[in-house]
Amino acid sequence: MTTFKPGLKKQKGVVTLKAVAEHLGLTPGTVSAVLNNSTAARSIPEHTRKRIVAAARELKYRPNFLARSLRVQRTFSIGVITEEIGDEYGGMVVSGIEAYLSERNFFFLAVAHRHNPKLLETYAEMLIARGIEGLITIDTSIDAPPLLPTVAVAGHQKVENVTNIVLDHEHAAELAIRHLKEFGHTRIAFLRGQAASSDSATRWAAIEEAARRFEIPIDPNLVLQIEGTDSTPELGYPYGKALLARNIPFTALFAYNDISAVGAMRAFQEAGLRVPLDISVVGFDDIGLASFCLPPLTTIRQPLTKMGRIAAQTVLERIEDSAPFVPEIAVEPELVVRGSTAAPRSL
Repeated sequence: MTTFKPGLKKQKGVVTLKAVAEHLGLTPGTVSAVLNNSTAARSIPEHTRKRIVAAARELKYRPNFLARSLRVQRTFSIGVITEEIGDEYGGMVVSGIEAYLSERNFFFLAVAHRHNPKLLETYAEMLIARGIEGLITIDTSIDAPPLLPTVAVAGHQKVENVTNIVLDHEHAAELAIRHLKEFGHTRIAFLRGQAASSDSATRWAAIEEAARRFEIPIDPNLVLQIEGTDSTPELGYPYGKALLARNIPFTALFAYNDISAVGAMRAFQEAGLRVPLDISVVGFDDIGLASFCLPPLTTIRQPLTKMGRIAAQTVLERIEDSAPFVPEIAVEPELVVRGSTAAPRSL
């Protein structure tokens, strides 16, 4: 049971910010600045800040965000629209978003559209109706200018009022193709991304250009288009089997993402082939699974958590009008070499 010191007021059983201020002999503005971690708190002495935080903890003060929202006519909330809740790709981006927003006392509401255009439209309207101040999308195509400041992670369409956060796919493709060529691979199979994935077309164009520059021929019979929305390795498993069924020799596979790469590896292994001795495999994203599958997957790392933090920072800067609008922010990929790639055996 909480023990309240003399003079501490409660409203309906809730300790108010004003009551905490009176208890400490400080102004409500000073207490608010510290507990809301505002820029004004920087001018408050460290020992005072510690007193405020300690008192708030002792008295079990909880901020009344509803009252705060009504007072300043803001909700301090962001909408997040993603393809799926729970997949590793989106989960890592959302983790970065959540970390940054929580540091600044913002909330987020997340919805998943599963590439259903009707759901996408409906959810966007629902989020706006709930008073979000800005929007972050993940692997989601935006066609029309949004009403609110918007940041699109893996967005590629140039749309008014939207900042796209993109990976440098040209560099990513170059890293992967060069790595395989340096091992001696010239017969490379490819898994292309789903048409609904916002990165798919850009990534494939970058791969074609890198293959041309490194003089790696792309055999159309060794290029398979991924379909479906599965976010597990089951996505790539049937395509690994389909490649083998074509009975066309290849020594390496460059998959659209890590989950399809891991699924294809399973198909190769079931057929009695060894990765990487018989077939090398390269993925894309560097999700958590990549380093724990057998063998560990060589992949192109996207800094997904970092991209989430950048998205959250950018949308808040747009809301606060504290930084100029930029249409695109590019981040750099990294080649992570693990056990799934090696020199090819003779065909």
